Amino acid sequence: MSTIIKADDLILSIADALQFISYYHPPDYIRHLSESYDREESPAARDAIAQILVNSRMAFLGRRPICQDTGIATIFMKVGMQSRFDSRLPLCDIVDEGIRRAWKRESNPLRASVVDDPIFDRKNTGDNTPGILNVELVAGDTVAVHVAAKGGGSENKARFRVLNPGDSVVDWILDEVGRMGAGWCPPGILGIGVGGNSERAMLLAKEALLEPLDMLELRRRGPQDRVEALRLEIWEKINALGIGAQGLGGLTTVVDVKLKMFATHAASLPVALIPQCAADRHTRFVLDGSGPAQFVPPDIDLWPDIVLKASAHSTRKVNLDGISKQDISGWNAGDLLLISGRLLTARDKAHKTLVDMLDAGQPLPVDLRGRAIYYVGPVDPIDGEVVGPAGPTTATRMDPYTGRLLADTGLLLMIGKAERGPQTVADIARHGCAYLVAIGGAAFLVSKAIRSSRIVAFEEFGMEAIREFKVVDMPVTVAVDARGRSIHQLGPARWRSTG
Repeated sequence: MSTIIKADDLILSIADALQFISYYHPPDYIRHLSESYDREESPAARDAIAQILVNSRMAFLGRRPICQDTGIATIFMKVGMQSRFDSRLPLCDIVDEGIRRAWKRESNPLRASVVDDPIFDRKNTGDNTPGILNVELVAGDTVAVHVAAKGGGSENKARFRVLNPGDSVVDWILDEVGRMGAGWCPPGILGIGVGGNSERAMLLAKEALLEPLDMLELRRRGPQDRVEALRLEIWEKINALGIGAQGLGGLTTVVDVKLKMFATHAASLPVALIPQCAADRHTRFVLDGSGPAQFVPPDIDLWPDIVLKASAHSTRKVNLDGISKQDISGWNAGDLLLISGRLLTARDKAHKTLVDMLDAGQPLPVDLRGRAIYYVGPVDPIDGEVVGPAGPTTATRMDPYTGRLLADTGLLLMIGKAERGPQTVADIARHGCAYLVAIGGAAFLVSKAIRSSRIVAFEEFGMEAIREFKVVDMPVTVAVDARGRSIHQLGPARWRSTG
């Protein structure tokens, strides 16, 4: 006799799961990140990990998103062949309704990041649908569901290549991670898929990211088979690169390496690599016909007791209002700043539009002279909030527009996450400007420094509109100073192990 799975139970379970993972980190990730914090020797990386852990605890208590990029919903479903759904709707429509309800929940609205028509209009769908659904028919009479929400910063760093059978998988992975930069927000996890064909290898890598983390146990007891030995080798060699938290240089770039394999053609060695950022969001549930899934919060005692303190000797307070190039010239890459005053926000679409307007000889809707731009698309606020979680997005995507804006608008400062390209670093030095980084994965923490927010241009862009924030003591690090020195080069070079 078939098990009947109610469509409403699946919809509610998916919605609740996506809400759950938006503010609760998996306990295994917190355990691994806490261990990394305890053994980290790099002051910059240790501070970055501390901010991520404090932000995670704040999200737990406030039930607000860990990261402003609440991700694209990805659903893995194993449907027992002796079960059936009580609906005539396609399964993807049922899943999308669960996603829609999660993103529109009034008590914790999530950021709509999905655009349709990806080549041309790229219009935001407004509710983060459609999701990515993977279905497998299996033996049994239950429906097992694994729900994940993957952010764009880490998803953009996915890699795939078909190697020759005799090539080294390890060498390829190390080369790719070394060139990957920090836009994926380490410390995180690497999912590796080996075998199958192009699409199967990528799917294996994504599925690997959903497996329980066990690197702490593996390091303690040692590998018990060749796969575990390979995972440990990759973990050690990646961390020896010295990339560290947020690319600032340090001992931990990955907290775990997960690997899944499948049979492949004798002529091929397909390898896929997908990183998971510090916002490690996923959970699983099983429906057996008895009702919707229930989710139990993790224990708050898992989080270490960390108090963030700004040292008067190492942290400089900066007033953004009236700042000059002379002020900026005294900063050095790696300096810690607490910034206050007015700053503008702008992401990809706003940057492209501004440059298009310059090309057309049109006046800009905002005056950028002497101003700072924060690369962010915040979550919508709820009652009592000025703004929702508002962490930085990857600055590298703004590189094609930066030189033009620095040359033609008088822009002085940019704030984002991850490294800048060589041309952008040169442009920053040529114009005597600076690029600062906030900590990716600390969006709720960062939002507490924002005291007011208003849209000043491109309201129709949704989360990509230009806003003006007023901030008080927002913590940032000088990533590229006015002489073109980059912490994303200096930091890893200092902590790279020469073995």
